Amino acid sequence: MSSPKAPIIMVHGAFCGAWIFEHFRAPFEAAGHAVHALDLRGHAPADPTSAVTGLSMSDYAADIARFCQGLGEPPVLLGHSLGGLAAQLAARKARLRALVLLAPSPPWGIAGASLEEAISAVGLHMLGPFWLQAVNPDRTVARTYSLDRLAKPEREAAIARMRPESGRALWETLNWWLDPFMTTSIGPGPLPAPSLVVAGARDVVHPPATARQIADRLGGTAIEMAGMSHWLPGEPGWEDVAREVLTWLAKVAEPA
Repeated sequence: MSSPKAPIIMVHGAFCGAWIFEHFRAPFEAAGHAVHALDLRGHAPADPTSAVTGLSMSDYAADIARFCQGLGEPPVLLGHSLGGLAAQLAARKARLRALVLLAPSPPWGIAGASLEEAISAVGLHMLGPFWLQAVNPDRTVARTYSLDRLAKPEREAAIARMRPESGRALWETLNWWLDPFMTTSIGPGPLPAPSLVVAGARDVVHPPATARQIADRLGGTAIEMAGMSHWLPGEPGWEDVAREVLTWLAKVAEPA
């Protein structure tokens, strides 16, 4: 017999790990959900820095889908940033109760809606054949665009925990129009599970306009968090984000 509260799987974004949900998971657990915060393949603290070399977004999605299927009941899948794109891909492979995306990277076919999104896609090419490498985090970019609303001690602590990301996964995500395999395509039609896309009004990494396009593609709902930026699971106001998600889940993801 299924639990009335669906388990929740949380998936982090690029250069990060499950640690970004250390605080964000607490309200969901308090509400009765079992929470599983995943380290994407190659992102665990004990993994060597080269562990992500050559990994594809399809690898991340397959791992997530496999974890979902192993739970014995359809979970809620929640992803942040690049983890939000991996979650979209996994949602075509596993039965879900619901899909929640926080400032997600867009799938194949959705162009970025900000100058910063375009700069990120082009700027990586200055590293040479970055798709063959493990790419180190750009700490200046993180401070300016992702962690911009954190107090300095928290911002520097987060940066210290960041680790390399797969250049291949970044290429597939940011330069999807060059990918003949359409790796990040989520296919036609809406997802069978209800979906929610949350964007920060001040986010220039994946702004609200991008979030609305993703929600339209998924057949889901988009909401905008006033005053918030990209680090939705951890910047000031994260409690409000959790509350919005829990309110939505109570409407769409709990048994009648």
